[in-house]
Amino acid sequence: MKDQIRRPRADLVQRIEAAVRERWQPRVRAQARKQAATSTGLVVDTRARFGFTTAPGTSDDARVRHVTIALAPQHAARLFDAHDAGASEQQLRDITAEGLGKMYFRDSGRRAHGLEIQFTDVEHLEFDL
Repeated sequence: MKDQIRRPRADLVQRIEAAVRERWQPRVRAQARKQAATSTGLVVDTRARFGFTTAPGTSDDARVRHVTIALAPQHAARLFDAHDAGASEQQLRDITAEGLGKMYFRDSGRRAHGLEIQFTDVEHLEFDL
């Protein structure tokens, strides 16, 4: 109906809203979110500038990297909770950077303790349940 009707009739608006609600499947989405936050986590695919700092005086200059990695369920839960609480895009990006840092750079906490991640110039960021 795009560009055909500027102001649709009330009955058409109601039918469109009903179709959108039906397709959105809120229960299915809620179940997928719950599963991601408790057991499966989220898959993040991003192309952004990553850099990090470690001990004083050492650093790795930021460079653009393409990273696809699964975030742990606790990071998924933090992202969902922050989003539901109305967090800003920067706050959500910071939570994502923490998760990416732990899983990608710190190998799930097995190495590079104390590494601070810089996550900037995001070209692409996609989450998958």
